[in-house]
Amino acid sequence: MTETTPPIATPEHTVEGFVRQYLRELTYTQGTTLERASVDDKYLALARTARAYLMSRWNRTVTQQYRQPVRGVAYLSAEYLLGRQLDNALIASGLEDIAQEALASLGLSLDELRAAEVEPGLGNGGLGRLAACFIDSLATMNIPAIGYGIRYEYGIFRQTFVDGRQVEEPDSWLDHGSPWEIARPEQEVEIAFGGHTEKTTVNGVERTTWTPGWSVLAIPYNYMVPGYLNGRVNTLRLWSARATRAFDLKIFNYGDYAAAVRAQTFAENITKVLYPEDSTPQGKELRLQQQYFFVAASLHDYIERLLGEGFDLRRLPERITFQLNDTHPVIAIPELMRILVDLKGLAWDEAWEITRKCFAYTCHTLLPEALEVWPVELMSRLLPRHMEIIYRINDEFLAQVRERYGDDEMLVRRMSIIAEHPERAVRMAFLASVGTSKINGVAELHSQLLREKVLTDFADLWPEKFTNVTNGVTPRRFVRLSNPGLSALITEAIGDGWATDLERLRELEPLADDAAFRAKFREVKQANKHRLVDLLARRDGIVIDPDTMLDVMVKRLHEYKRQMLKVLHVVSTYDKLRTGELDPASAVHRTVVFGAKAAPGYKMAKEIIALINHVGARVNADPVVSQALRVAFPANYNVTVAETLIPAADLSEQISLAGKEASGTGNMKFALNGALTVGTDDGANVEIRQLVGDDHFFLFGLTEPEASAIQEAGYRPSAHYEQNPSLRHALDLIASGEFSGGDRSVFEPIVSNLLYEDRFMVLADYQSYMDAQERVDAAYRDQDAWSRSAVLNVARSGFFSSDRSMRDYLDRIWHVDPMPIEG
Repeated sequence: MTETTPPIATPEHTVEGFVRQYLRELTYTQGTTLERASVDDKYLALARTARAYLMSRWNRTVTQQYRQPVRGVAYLSAEYLLGRQLDNALIASGLEDIAQEALASLGLSLDELRAAEVEPGLGNGGLGRLAACFIDSLATMNIPAIGYGIRYEYGIFRQTFVDGRQVEEPDSWLDHGSPWEIARPEQEVEIAFGGHTEKTTVNGVERTTWTPGWSVLAIPYNYMVPGYLNGRVNTLRLWSARATRAFDLKIFNYGDYAAAVRAQTFAENITKVLYPEDSTPQGKELRLQQQYFFVAASLHDYIERLLGEGFDLRRLPERITFQLNDTHPVIAIPELMRILVDLKGLAWDEAWEITRKCFAYTCHTLLPEALEVWPVELMSRLLPRHMEIIYRINDEFLAQVRERYGDDEMLVRRMSIIAEHPERAVRMAFLASVGTSKINGVAELHSQLLREKVLTDFADLWPEKFTNVTNGVTPRRFVRLSNPGLSALITEAIGDGWATDLERLRELEPLADDAAFRAKFREVKQANKHRLVDLLARRDGIVIDPDTMLDVMVKRLHEYKRQMLKVLHVVSTYDKLRTGELDPASAVHRTVVFGAKAAPGYKMAKEIIALINHVGARVNADPVVSQALRVAFPANYNVTVAETLIPAADLSEQISLAGKEASGTGNMKFALNGALTVGTDDGANVEIRQLVGDDHFFLFGLTEPEASAIQEAGYRPSAHYEQNPSLRHALDLIASGEFSGGDRSVFEPIVSNLLYEDRFMVLADYQSYMDAQERVDAAYRDQDAWSRSAVLNVARSGFFSSDRSMRDYLDRIWHVDPMPIEG
């Protein structure tokens, strides 16, 4: 757009304007009429109408940033778990009521049309949802930012259950296209792989040339990221892979039809699925291809397109910080070095100084196996020039280590980016530690353990690099949008403005002692439970009782998250109810809801899913037990389900072994929506408990130092089995075939794992957890006191806004100023 380009009028912000735009989209884009249109036609017309209201703001944002270039942020993430876009677009534009009234005037239901939207399959769990929350906050806070990622054709997978066992099906979220994306094929980027390098000398300077073996095209697709009621619309740019020669007509005409499209099929595999199963060499190679593909395209896009001609790359750190969201994008460090040294002709030392200043790294784990390593053989074959660059980075870094610490070869080996055993491999977290200006953990405890246990040597060398930014969640989606009843109650109590200033929830604290407010709060919670009842009945055929305590554990299925501890609680309660030790009439009635996917190659996690479903089936079928206890496990848990489930929950299960969860964000969402937490002192649970108070949080379990000390002394899980009758009965029931039709072999691997390995100390924390659940029961019996605690959880959780997280990143790492959009 130039200075003389006439502005395109945004549709009028009225019911009449919305109706006109909607009918225009239905008629001229969908090519149908109101009478003949299918539900999909009507939804697509509605989505494009909402998009039309955002489009002029988007163009205005992009134009202003071109004309007034300022320092910004580029967020590099392998996942963006966005959730449905329609409602977010409507609330960001202030169009909710207008859209409702406009559609009603046409005899249409907004609820019916929003249900037709398919959630984008662009993420797996907390990492991807965090990225989505962060880009929402950046737009809402008027920060010049762009998100970069991958446009997965099939996402992670669609989960179904067959005989209680997880079955993975393709998540075909793009079958009908997406009205929220805009393809820009003319801005394609060619991405190279393989081949060899050659060294030459030009004017006395040695240069390296990479001659690739093959390449693919990266095709960009843009998504709008609207700020909340502020006129800014940032961009999320996702890359899709396409072959450079998609179709060979000559081969086709000779009759070899498969060979004619082989290159296209091979190239498109790169962006087929999120996290291809990597237990095979082919899977590992595809994962590395994915990671390099998207960061190489993103760096090229930023440097060649967004900076414009004539920009002095020596000033690059003044313009941008590339934030590496975990280790997946860390290959961007040698890629930027390649661009600066090989393509732009900068000297190595100058390029390295620029590179280190441009990158910052967020570590999201404490588990050693989650810190990616890539075999040198694979890296050398797939990215030969990058391997050379990594070798040089490592050589110069280790020289620095020796200069600082002397000839401590054990330390040198520990800190080397290249591991020698069990195979030569590149340690990506180490590369990130060396090649960035800042490293942050994502909760106070996590950041402490990151410095003390995971990246200790690097923290000793560069203590100034390390900082903490506790995670947060966007209140627009996870309160304002997903919990309309609570949102209305909050606004009635404290007025507007809290959705962008969540610390204002503190103003609710006095109302925790107001009986009338507590009663209204309970009414909202009950209405949310009825919404969930309707959703699960319609979506899954699951029937739950809204008059029971809703006890929820939803998160990725991994042993460290300890879904098994919750299963043992359910089995123990089942045992007490069926034997008469616990009277169903007097017991607190619970519905336990699980939601979890297991990685396709993670056998133990998939066995645990099967056990949960089999235990649930047995519990629900028992006429005595099911009076007081029921289990629900809806398949394919996603953001859309979360938006209904979280507001309905009474109890939030955050029960990982202390020292294993980096932060968690589900724990924050539940607290913000008035659920009480039963949890360990792990991740952000620590900060939640400190803020809401011990009286309103059910703490249990070993602390991180206690767990470490026991493991170092030699943990023997079977001792807990031998000494605890309740635990022994629960494990014996599972081992007996009670939940597997009498077949003792079905769940034997789970029982054996717990008795003889129990890496995450489920058995050690069992009794403390059971005691905490008794305290939960006692507290829940006094509904008025429970409501008071729930209100205080909401009032004291404003700290966990992703807006606060972004302020911390801005102050501690990025140093970027807001840029309000004019006009």
